[in-house]
Amino acid sequence: MSGDHVVALDVGTQSARALVVAPDGNIVAAARVPFVPYVALKPGWAEQDPDVHWRAASEACRRVLADPAVRQDALAGVALTTQRGTIVVTDEEGRPLRPAIIWLDDRRTEGLPPFGGVGGPTALGFRLLRLRDTIEAFAAACEATWLRANEPAVWSQIRHYLFLSGYLTHRLTGRFADSSAAQVGYVPFDYRRFRWAKQGDWRWTVAPVDPAWLPELVEPTGMLGRITPKAAEETGLPAGLPVIAAAADKACEVLGSGAITPDIAAISFGTAASVNVTMRRYVEAIPLIPPFPSAIPGAYSLEIQVYRGYWMVEWFKREFAATEVARAEAAGVAPETLFDDLVASVPAGSMGLMLQPYWSPGVRIPGPEAKGAIIGFGDVHTRAHVYRAILEGLAYALREGLDRTARRTGTTPTSLRIAGGGSQSPAAVQLTADVFGLPVARGATHEASGLGAAIDAAVGLAIHDDIGSAVAAMVHVGETRDPDPGAHARYDELYRDVYRHMYGRLRPLYREIRRITGYPPALH
Repeated sequence: MSGDHVVALDVGTQSARALVVAPDGNIVAAARVPFVPYVALKPGWAEQDPDVHWRAASEACRRVLADPAVRQDALAGVALTTQRGTIVVTDEEGRPLRPAIIWLDDRRTEGLPPFGGVGGPTALGFRLLRLRDTIEAFAAACEATWLRANEPAVWSQIRHYLFLSGYLTHRLTGRFADSSAAQVGYVPFDYRRFRWAKQGDWRWTVAPVDPAWLPELVEPTGMLGRITPKAAEETGLPAGLPVIAAAADKACEVLGSGAITPDIAAISFGTAASVNVTMRRYVEAIPLIPPFPSAIPGAYSLEIQVYRGYWMVEWFKREFAATEVARAEAAGVAPETLFDDLVASVPAGSMGLMLQPYWSPGVRIPGPEAKGAIIGFGDVHTRAHVYRAILEGLAYALREGLDRTARRTGTTPTSLRIAGGGSQSPAAVQLTADVFGLPVARGATHEASGLGAAIDAAVGLAIHDDIGSAVAAMVHVGETRDPDPGAHARYDELYRDVYRHMYGRLRPLYREIRRITGYPPALH
């Protein structure tokens, strides 16, 4: 190996980023290429030409390699992390047969058999566990089920069924391979053993794909292949450069934040907000909802997610923040930079305004009937209170998730690491510390996902001996915020006496709203 720098490709929902990372975690150069996240041909749909992602990733590579700080002879390898749950179906040669179905897509297949077609003793077991809604939600949300039912011509031509990570890996290496830690979605994956489920497993009924369509799986830090001459021509990467398996973006973000032991929980304020705890043993924080593969070989990431998460900030900006948008445009800054002023103008607890951030239905907790709620309005409340209540509601939901994980694992985190777009707001970071009552640290770089991918590559390329030593060398903590005792006391009381009871008390009403209006649509 001639070099010791790694190229990390991070293809997210809105942009592709390429980083050149040194062995000490320093980002030598970076490039970002934005793209349109998705096209919605129908309400609730989200699709995009997968070549949009490839072209953006290629352009990001060319730009970062053109940086004078980058020497090609210093490059040791490449790692890839992508948005998870985005499906690409291709022909035998790897040519896409239709647009990718983006992870934000909300289409459902209606009219499926009870329990999604799962029968026999397995269905009886699910019935006894009262899991009918969960299994039917899995089946209805599975992209393969929808394609088989609605696009038979496409279905008959499928030869490879891939996540976006697998598609881009094929474009880079010519191999139909993917990281086992990128398999997060509706596929027949055995999360306990990090491999495709055995034949006869109920998951093959819920996700009815042909086993021959699925890629070869490689664990994180393993080698996926090498850059082909064609990929070298398009990306500027040297032909023959090793491509090392990393993980899905959330898992890489957890690794890149340094949250590799159960005493440190990772908070992500991204489009989807989440709280993750890394464990070496298999534990389901919510029964039948498996922990996801960690970016650490053989480890699990116990994740609780708020699906629409920091998307709610975009919702607020669009619906209520015309003033900040206009001021920001005049000042040449992002509107979000002015939102901290709204937070500062309102006391902790938003004067009793409580928000439950379930703007999209869930699968189990919350269930498919779930809706969002804001309660406690009075004549003192303004849009500033609504904005602070959004941040507080997200923090309450994530704290509830962490509490559930702690009960299931018997471990209690003593600190938090925070990443994602929302982590760049000092007010949001302080508010999170206050709600959890724990110190919250931000990384020295906001490129946590790309850094996590680079860590996997550094271990796979023997630049560092193992994940622990790589994290010690490459992850650097920036600002740490300690909780304010007074604010935490107020939040703790609101959380315990109000927030934790909201969903249980509102759930019967959500079910009635669903029955009367048909939204969200019932699956049976």
